[in-house]
Amino acid sequence: MDAKQLNVLFLCTGNSARSIFAEAALNKLGGGKFRAFSAGSHPRGEVHPLTLQCLDKARFPTEGLRSKSWDEFGRDDAPHMHFVITVCDQAAGEVCPMWPGQPMTAHWGFEDPVRVEGSDVARLRAFQKTLFQIANRLSIFLSLPMEKLDRLALQEQVREIGKTGPADPPADFLA
Repeated sequence: MDAKQLNVLFLCTGNSARSIFAEAALNKLGGGKFRAFSAGSHPRGEVHPLTLQCLDKARFPTEGLRSKSWDEFGRDDAPHMHFVITVCDQAAGEVCPMWPGQPMTAHWGFEDPVRVEGSDVARLRAFQKTLFQIANRLSIFLSLPMEKLDRLALQEQVREIGKTGPADPPADFLA
């Protein structure tokens, strides 16, 4: 891959937490080499307040983040995507959206923190855990020697990242 800036679309169902985390984190951590976007097959219409709280605490940019339909990225004037990564939780029976075209695709499943019930602390911890897990996978993604891998090898590496076991954040993460 020798494009100056690579576009990555993170897809989920509601586009209010996981895909938003991935968009914000990659836009900061990618150092200008990547431009991240997010969308949902059935967007909730708003970014979950705990998503914004966690991103702010982790010092990730939140300006311009919004819950939107993946239809925006299917239009003729939409940016060309190099990667499309789904972040929904198939293990919980959640249906992940499919993306047409020729971008490299992968599935990196994460539990949906929006579905966690319980105390405010338990819910916040679920959001923090998801952000931590997404940031971990993005750090692996960013370490790939993209300019040295052919398309097939890169595709395989990006898919393998989704098989990386989710790590729990340290106790002081975003405390």
